[in-house]
This record gives sequence, structure tokens and C-alpha cells, in this order.
Amino acid sequence: MKQILEAILSDELDAVAGLEVPESYRGVVVRKEDVDMFAGRTTREKDPRESLHVQDVAMPELGPGEALVAVMASAVNYNTVWTSIFEPLSTFGFLERYGRLSPLTKRHDLPYHVVGSDLAGVVLRTGPGVNLWKPGDEVVAHCLSVELESYEGHDDTMLDPEQRIWGFETNFGGLAEVALVKSNQLMPKPSHLTWEEAASPGLVNSTAYRQLVSKNGAAMKLGDTVLIWGASGGLGSYATQMVLASGATPVCVVSSPDKAEIVRSMGADLVIDRNAEDYRFWKDEHEQDPREWRRFGAKIRELTGGKDPDIVFEHPGRETFGASVFVARKGGTIVTCASTSGFLHQFDNRYLWMNLKRIIGSHFANYREAYLANDLIASGKIHPTLSKVYPLEQTGQAAFDVHRNLHQGKVGVLCLAPAEGLGVRDTEKRDRHIDAINRFRSR
Repeated sequence: MKQILEAILSDELDAVAGLEVPESYRGVVVRKEDVDMFAGRTTREKDPRESLHVQDVAMPELGPGEALVAVMASAVNYNTVWTSIFEPLSTFGFLERYGRLSPLTKRHDLPYHVVGSDLAGVVLRTGPGVNLWKPGDEVVAHCLSVELESYEGHDDTMLDPEQRIWGFETNFGGLAEVALVKSNQLMPKPSHLTWEEAASPGLVNSTAYRQLVSKNGAAMKLGDTVLIWGASGGLGSYATQMVLASGATPVCVVSSPDKAEIVRSMGADLVIDRNAEDYRFWKDEHEQDPREWRRFGAKIRELTGGKDPDIVFEHPGRETFGASVFVARKGGTIVTCASTSGFLHQFDNRYLWMNLKRIIGSHFANYREAYLANDLIASGKIHPTLSKVYPLEQTGQAAFDVHRNLHQGKVGVLCLAPAEGLGVRDTEKRDRHIDAINRFRSR
């Protein structure tokens, strides 16, 4: 790995193809033997710092249509948190099922799971049948892994019956020195960004694009009013940018004055600090409080001049879903993914059925959506929301920050990169956008 890193840092990328790929590399893993380690603890009490380990792992065999990538930087997503606390299920079940698909996928069924669904790095090797990419190419990767052998996936790859999220439902993820990906996960690295900046948007930016912009999601249009939960967070910060860039109006829900300040700095004028307003959508564990839905809806109308949201960008799930269905306008859309506060949603169907509202489920993005979302980053229309960067050895702390909502935007991880600030090619473009690129870094 030392020779590979030296070649990358000295900009001798053409030499990468001639370097030996090592037999092992360091990766962040959860271990199958630990799946019951948090028994008896609440979700909040489960600590990723205890379950995520950095260890040497064997280099996987490279198959047809695949690539090995030297990972310079990665990032933490909520799926890494779920993996680390073994909720709602252990990911080893995903790896076992994938391993039964073919002799090649059997590689993924191991007693350890190398996690991570983002990366920026350099192609090391490509397998048979790969023509678009070669060793030495600077890339980022989206996290859609799909077989595309069934007809169902050929109109929308997210509908393929063998669709999986790389680094969550597959092994050899991006929180490591090397990652194994399908070559059609690769996209050009935005030239004006550092490794850690380029690694941070992938999963969340693509997810927000499908959820809001795509015809497969809410198909947002000019003039829409969009309620965004967690508007300064890893997913919401990209949704806020997309709403503003599209000519729609975001209503940003945040949880602190600092987070309110961030979304205002992005250009959002309508902001609700849910903690300051002390919304309590649940009376107790079993019963919601419609009076709080109405109070929340009244606050939205106060800010918008009487308008209800055309679109509700939902991802907290159980805690907020009843309120989201209630406040959407008649004929409006609630588009949902993730459910970070719980998967069992409850809502009063009268407000959906009698007011002709729609609920749309949205999960990551297909290949085209991911590429278009990355192109928005590369063109400088949407910017990374990286707030903090940890070394690979402290990935557990990075995941803890996300688990406890101690972060703003995205939390990055340096893998092979020895320091922040490396990897920029286009300094002129970077200078034009530097304030937006660094917006979350001082928070």
C-alpha cells in the first residue's frame, strides 16, 4: 500500500497499473462474533466505538465487471451506524444471502464485514469486461450494487430483485484502504474537490436527487414549497441545496440555533427550530398528539404566508411521519426514506385518503440519477457539506457522532490520504466556490 500511496501522492498515476496489489489491507469492520454484544441496551446506548474495528483483511478476488479502488477518503452514513449497532438486523444476514447467489458472490460471506458506502480514490485494477475505466483513474463511487440479470431492473435499476447497497448489503466497502466495487458504480471525481470533500456527497446527494428531483420521487418543480426535516444534516443539507437551486422554497426543520444558522447561510429563509418550539408529536410511546401536528402546521403557514407544503422530505420516520402526513397540502406528496427514528410509521389515514395525498417510497438512486447528482457536484451547482474529518482509526467516533446527531452535514474519514486538502486538480473552479465548499467546516 505504501508504494501505491506514494505513486498517487507524487501524481504518477500511470504507474499504478504496474504496482503489485497487496495481499491484505486495513479496513473498518464489524465482526460476526459480536452481533449480540449490545443485548439489553437501548438503541441510544449502543456505541459504534465498541463494535467498529480497524483490522487487516484479505484482498478480495477481482471478478468480471469489477474494480479495485485505492480509497483515499470515505464518509459515514446512517447505514454504517445501523451496521455498527446491529439494527434493525445484523448485516451478516445480507452477506449470507448474497453469498448464496453465485460462486463469485460467496466472497462476501465472511465472519467480518468491511463497511462504508462512499469513497473517493484511484482505480487499482479492473476485471474482465471493464472498458470505461483503467488503473490510475481518479473516481468516486455510488453505492448501488445490482446484478441486472432480471428484466425488472432494466427500466429502473432500483427495481432489480438483486439490488443491494454496497458496503451495507455487500462486503468490501469504502471505509478501508481498498474497496471492491462494480465498475458501473464508478463516476469521475469532481476535479475541484479534495479527496475527503469528493467522498462525502455520494450516498446522500444521490438519495436526495431521486427523492426530490427525479420522476421516480417527488418530481419537484419551480415554485413548490418543500418541508425538509433535518435540513442541516447529511441528507437534508443536500435536499436544501437542491430545493434552492430549483427555484422552489424550502421550509427547513432543524434542532438547534447553530443548525438554523447553517441553513440560513445556504440561502434558506424559512426555518423552524423544532427544539425551541418544543414540538412533542407523541404523548407517550403508543399515542401521537394531533394538537401538536396542528401547531406545527400553523407554524409552517405562518412562515409561508398560508401555504402548506407541496412536498414533505421525510427521513426521520416514526417520530415525525404522522405530522408529515398531516401538514402536506391537499394533493401533496410525502416522499420517504431511511426512517432513522424508527421504521414502524403511524399516521391518521383520513388526512391522506380524504385529502388525496400521496406517499412515495424512495431508496437511494439508479445509475442515471446517481450520475446526474454527481454532475451537479462536479459543475459546482451543489456543494459538499463536509463538517469534520476523522482518520480511519477513529471511524468509531465518527459513527458515534452521527448516531447521536452531534454532527452537521457529513462526517468524513481519511483512508489512505495522509492529510486533508489533497487531490485538487482545478484550483480556479475551487476558488470560485470556496466559501460554499467550506460552509460547514467552521461549524
